[in-house]
Amino acid sequence: MPAIIPVRFTYAARDLWFDPAGTGAQEGDHVICSTERGKEFGLATADAREVTEEELAETIGHAQLRPVLRIATDADLERAEELERRGEESMPAFRHHVTESGLDMKPVGVEYLFDGDKAVCYFAAEERVDFRQLVRDLAREFHVRIDMRQIGVREEAAIVGGYGHCGQELCCRRFAMGFDPVSIRMAKEQDLPLNSTKISGACGRLMCCLRYEFEAYRDFKSRAPKRNAVIDTPLGKGKIIEYDTPKEQICLRLESGKQIRVALADMTASEAAHKKSEELGCPCRPDTVAREVLDRLDSPDVQMALAELDRKNGVLAEPEVDASDLFVETRRKRRRGSGQGSAAVGSGEPGRGPRADRPEAADEAPTRRRRKRRPGDGGGAAAQPQAASQSHAAPQADASAQPGTRRRRHHHAAEASADAPAQQPAKRTRRPGDKGGGMQPSRKKRAAQQAQSGEQRPPAPQQAQGQQRRAPQHMGGQQGGAATGPDGAAKPRRRRRRGGRGRGGAPDGGAPSGSGE
Repeated sequence: MPAIIPVRFTYAARDLWFDPAGTGAQEGDHVICSTERGKEFGLATADAREVTEEELAETIGHAQLRPVLRIATDADLERAEELERRGEESMPAFRHHVTESGLDMKPVGVEYLFDGDKAVCYFAAEERVDFRQLVRDLAREFHVRIDMRQIGVREEAAIVGGYGHCGQELCCRRFAMGFDPVSIRMAKEQDLPLNSTKISGACGRLMCCLRYEFEAYRDFKSRAPKRNAVIDTPLGKGKIIEYDTPKEQICLRLESGKQIRVALADMTASEAAHKKSEELGCPCRPDTVAREVLDRLDSPDVQMALAELDRKNGVLAEPEVDASDLFVETRRKRRRGSGQGSAAVGSGEPGRGPRADRPEAADEAPTRRRRKRRPGDGGGAAAQPQAASQSHAAPQADASAQPGTRRRRHHHAAEASADAPAQQPAKRTRRPGDKGGGMQPSRKKRAAQQAQSGEQRPPAPQQAQGQQRRAPQHMGGQQGGAATGPDGAAKPRRRRRRGGRGRGGAPDGGAPSGSGE
């Protein structure tokens, strides 16, 4: 049997076989080979091996098996680098002459043979091109013999190189041994989108990788049920909606809408499927999924569905549920106002106790209405003047006896008692920082109280050095303190009515002129 060694050349589409001829060349060695064009520099891609005559004839045909001259030396490697540099420098001149000639061709590369007396110009074109005049121009430019070689777009991609959609280097540049035919049927068999931009390579033709898994897809589909076929499962009928060929799995959609994936090897064929295959003379395809197959699936939905099916069939008893586990008693939170209702009755605070007009509300748990806080509010009406609390003792005592929520009360004038006929109801005044806007006596009432008790009002800080504050003219022109009467008692200030004399009031403060007094 003859021995061969494959050798790869830069501008060759596939590896060529040569006779080692006792040179001892191995994989990875650069060798000098004898070809029909002369001497060429190549790379051995595998070790030498023996092949049969039939295999040799199928590969090289009627061509003669040429020998390997020698393993490349250091001088051969330097000359190969120099020839490669000359080929790159000749490309601009090649493109320039092609443009001047106006030929419909695309320059790809220039290769100088190892002898150095011949240059091969590679170009790509769709049709035959008359390049006789171009050869003459290139011969005058390079001063060597010119050989024009037309190649296809796939060979062009293998020579130039590049990257595909997958991000890897092109297969034809990296490891492909030849260009096998690729058809659109291969893309249909693999359920790929028939979009030319997605299934075409850098060369513009169908990608070479389409034929890599074509046989695996065709074999799987010959054994698997047809798409949209109905499959019997313990959970009801299922419909095949998708194939997973690399894993050899089938995706089923159940009647409930759930999707499960089952391996083709785990499916079985029913008697009806065997009978049909015998009648039609076609291979038997599985059409049933057993219960143990679904039990092995790691899907909570499938396991819950199987458990529900067992309970319906009486295989699995329904678990007993204790009612005490469903209803859990929770302690009712005690309201903050529930423990303060009884204490508020004797405290005199309004809005704390049960209301007198609702006797039936005495048994109800008192609630507390949320009170809106205001800037400067120091805690509600707890800090009130002593005079205001005394004057309103009776209204607050009545309010404290009333149940219900805490409510805001409008302070009306209290009835004059026998021991204090001259007392007037305190005026409600709101000031920032008065601790909740509580009841404050009016200025007139404070002045009367200070005059009766004989207390001296402490001077203001600005009056500490003998300075007295001058009262306005409309307040009687008095300086410091309040106005006093003939007996020295505090004289209540007169409030001027809006409208003055025009409203029927006498100029001297007496009765109206039309009253008859």
